[in-house]
Amino acid sequence: MIKKILVIHGPNLNLLGEREPGVYGNTGIDVLNQNIIDRAKEQGLKCEIFQSNHEGAIIDKLHSARLNFDGVIINAGAYTHYSYAIRDAISAIKIPCIEVHISNVFARDAFRSESVIAPVCKGSISGFGFGSYYLAVQALAEL
Repeated sequence: MIKKILVIHGPNLNLLGEREPGVYGNTGIDVLNQNIIDRAKEQGLKCEIFQSNHEGAIIDKLHSARLNFDGVIINAGAYTHYSYAIRDAISAIKIPCIEVHISNVFARDAFRSESVIAPVCKGSISGFGFGSYYLAVQALAEL
């Protein structure tokens, strides 16, 4: 049973509320983080949140997650589409990971419709705004 989850926000997600509000909304990352923590608590889960704009830091966090967490929710941002290093880290840690995206990546630029991390994730959720994260919390709670 999953009890402790890690949420990883990738590059540029620290600018939520400022960056492309027509795509990502006007709400900042602090509000999103608190909402995720609240949803996790409602599901009986402990939750830690991490954000980095650096590929290596995300990989290091994934590596350490295998020892401290039962599941991961990851929005790898643009790394989703080309980071084989993050893909390999997810594959290596052997705990369930759920890929999330705020926007519907399939309705945007063509390059966004391919995810190199999806094949090693338990599932992918996109297009539901911040709800993508909340759905992922629920999915991990039900595993």
